[in-house]
Amino acid sequence: MTSADILALLPLVIVAYGAVVVLLVGAFWRNHTAAATICLFTVVAAFISLFTVAPLAPRQITPLLRIDTFALAYMGLFLLGALTIIIFSHGYLERTELASEKYYGLFLLAVSGMLVLAASTHFVSFFVGVEALSVALYGLIGYAVRRPSSLEAGLKYLVLAGAALAFLLFGMAIVYSEFGAMGFAAFRGGMPGAQGWTPLVPLGIGLIIVGFGFKLAAVPFHTWAPDVYQGAPAPISALIATGSKAAVFALLIRFSSAVALQDHASLVMLVQVLSIITMFGGNLLALLQRNIKRLLAYSSIAHIGYLFIPLLAGGKEGISSIGFYFVSYFITTIAAFGVVSVLSAGNSEAEDLDGYRGLGLQRPWLGAALALTMLSLAGIPLTVGFIAKLYIFAAAAHSGLWALLVIGVVNSGLAAYYYLRVLATLYLHPSRAGVQWPDTDPASMVVLATLIAALVFLGIFPTPLIGLALYASGLSLP
Repeated sequence: MTSADILALLPLVIVAYGAVVVLLVGAFWRNHTAAATICLFTVVAAFISLFTVAPLAPRQITPLLRIDTFALAYMGLFLLGALTIIIFSHGYLERTELASEKYYGLFLLAVSGMLVLAASTHFVSFFVGVEALSVALYGLIGYAVRRPSSLEAGLKYLVLAGAALAFLLFGMAIVYSEFGAMGFAAFRGGMPGAQGWTPLVPLGIGLIIVGFGFKLAAVPFHTWAPDVYQGAPAPISALIATGSKAAVFALLIRFSSAVALQDHASLVMLVQVLSIITMFGGNLLALLQRNIKRLLAYSSIAHIGYLFIPLLAGGKEGISSIGFYFVSYFITTIAAFGVVSVLSAGNSEAEDLDGYRGLGLQRPWLGAALALTMLSLAGIPLTVGFIAKLYIFAAAAHSGLWALLVIGVVNSGLAAYYYLRVLATLYLHPSRAGVQWPDTDPASMVVLATLIAALVFLGIFPTPLIGLALYASGLSLP
């Protein structure tokens, strides 16, 4: 490796070493705020380093990683999302008496796994990134050890993540046995069309897509998601819903481009079926939910179904619409879980939807913030969620995916019911007088206000973000 290669890896190096520094400092100085501060500065430093790395892109660093505008854009998104979640985490851990420096070491390890996935072009880096992310999440999901639901969620994620890994490894082994190589470029080297593939190649790719399905909680591989979202600490639920899924989906985009997904009818059919059943499954299961974290879990499942549509559309418009959608989804979902975080205290979380009855009347700012996130998730105009859905549906129309477009629109209408039910609950009179909400920390409120401002601003003036998404869609392959 040259010095330029090492420089190109600077964001990954900063985050990985930051995790080590947090754990070493924590071994000698048990201070929650100090650990949170180191974690915060690590993420900020990694984000700033992206601007140093950008002039070097595109750059292939060994066969394992490729640093291009696509990877850098997703790294920036992961780091900004991590920044907001760290701030929510500090206040949440203080209020719930779970404060510990180990949390931030695991958090940075998870972020480093996301960064690796965004740049992976090889099955080895794919495996390393997925495992770094998963192992850190095992500890973070079960972090609230005094809550049985948290330990149960951690165990379920451990078992099902192991099942997903089994599918991935079996698929990788089949592909390696056929091509004799583990880089994504092997799919294009000498075998550009389906006619050159043996029957085992589509089987291997299908197994890998099943592994992706587990990681993305696509139906029917979604069963872990509601229990994990409910049991995990609220900031970690936000991390799983946003950064974890976006990292795996970014890798799926790069993998699909290498495989030339749109050129193989059997793979297209598989992804179409996943898209349809994931949209309907997530939305139908969310309709009667009375737990807001489970509701957001099923909502996140449905949103993955929507994102399969532009994946099938492909091309610059499809890839850029996915990038725009993820920015919208990060802003909205982190803000929603942020409200849950700031209202949680003691040995329990504010997850019962009936407990939010009257929040908009008693705590108008928090009520308005949660209401706006629901409107954005529903795709109501003047929110960034509306522009995001419009963008992916436009990509579907441009590629002639009319059936998926109609099904997506129908599901958006179906989802509006449970989002608007949450909004209505916020402005009903409280079922009991004198509900005592915990005090909120100023840092979390500033971050929440910033997210809500971005949600509205990008819903009215989306052009800058669309331009950035188009620029970042410059996916390059080795």
